[in-house]
Amino acid sequence: MAKKRKILVLHGPNLNLLGKRQPEIYGRLTLEQINRKIRSLAKELEVEVEIRQSNSEGEMVGWIQESPEQFGALVINAAAYTHSSVALRDALTAVGIPAVEVHISNIHKREEFRKRSLIAEAVVGQIAGFGVNSYLLGLRAAVEYL
Repeated sequence: MAKKRKILVLHGPNLNLLGKRQPEIYGRLTLEQINRKIRSLAKELEVEVEIRQSNSEGEMVGWIQESPEQFGALVINAAAYTHSSVALRDALTAVGIPAVEVHISNIHKREEFRKRSLIAEAVVGQIAGFGVNSYLLGLRAAVEYL
């Protein structure tokens, strides 16, 4: 059976505040503007995307657990959960579909606690520090695994 040409894009907590929250770090684009860019690139790359955002760790874990039924790959910005969620890491490991971790800012140039990603070892790669382009590069990377 051919891999599904559909990618799940997950935005973690507080990303619904993009455009308002620390624009000097996260930029001025809103989450919906970023989502439009993701959808536009997906169309160009001839893949489907489904985009979801949650402030709830449990909801994100559920989406990851259900993902193999519909999706061939994941792009995830786990936001603050990147640094604290063993549950997200375990879910990503358990489902076994390729996932790309993305971050708008360069987490390795920020506060000490942000430099450690608990999910990094459960994904195929990490893209950080390129603003909205981190998502677009992540989508391109995920497509390579389809």
